[in-house]
Amino acid sequence: MHPRPRHWLPADGGQHAPTAARPLRAKLRAMAAASGVQPHRHPWAQVALSATGVIRMTAGHGTYLVPPSRALWIPPDVEHAVTVVEDAEIHTLYVHPSARFLPAAGKSAGSPFARWPECRVLEVSPLLRELVRHLDTRPGRGPASEREARLADLVLDELQRAAPVPLGLALPTDKRLRALCQAIVHEPLRHATLDGWAREAGASARTLARLFRQELGTTFGQWRQQARLAQALALAADKRPMSHIAAELGYASASAFSAMVKRTQGTTPRRFLGSRP
Repeated sequence: MHPRPRHWLPADGGQHAPTAARPLRAKLRAMAAASGVQPHRHPWAQVALSATGVIRMTAGHGTYLVPPSRALWIPPDVEHAVTVVEDAEIHTLYVHPSARFLPAAGKSAGSPFARWPECRVLEVSPLLRELVRHLDTRPGRGPASEREARLADLVLDELQRAAPVPLGLALPTDKRLRALCQAIVHEPLRHATLDGWAREAGASARTLARLFRQELGTTFGQWRQQARLAQALALAADKRPMSHIAAELGYASASAFSAMVKRTQGTTPRRFLGSRP
């Protein structure tokens, strides 16, 4: 589903670094398919959104697909890298540790760092997408304008309201299992069973099943299902019809795929895939 980047680009040199006086900074970057941003980390949090196209981000011990309907929150000091699945325009928000959510009804202002200590996938509302689009993306270290400060408050408020999506693939530390997992992410239907993957990996299916339980706390079938759901997001971002998505993922019909999404995600395929009626 996604090739290894042919062109690694360096991370920013800090020209968009957030500060206590300007706690939310925005950057817009156009990237070609099969390119990527090399692994890096920074002392502030990051929110990655795709305006167009699909990107894959490896952050911490997981890998996440980010189409335009989703965003990824990455806490400070977590190493991450970007792979561009198809030509994309990427909005990046950098969030300073001093940033606070606006007070919600009956609640005081809160810190996103305290609430979200780990990576999490969020739904992107139309309002959030438009607010981000109007943020100042020019590099520099000057103070925020009054308009930008107000937009930044609204962006943080929308992020606070964004629904989390139980999507993301944990990656193991065992080298054999990690290579197998990366192959499944790239082509989840290459083998129908764990036995097929085991022959390719040069290990027994029993050994791999044990490693899935020990390293990832799940079964091979459950993990591959998440990989297939990630592929469904990429196909939906490419405007593929539901019947085509179901066939590409190996389901006998669109209704079978729909039933799986409802059972595992607790929502409709349309909402899960970020489609609009």
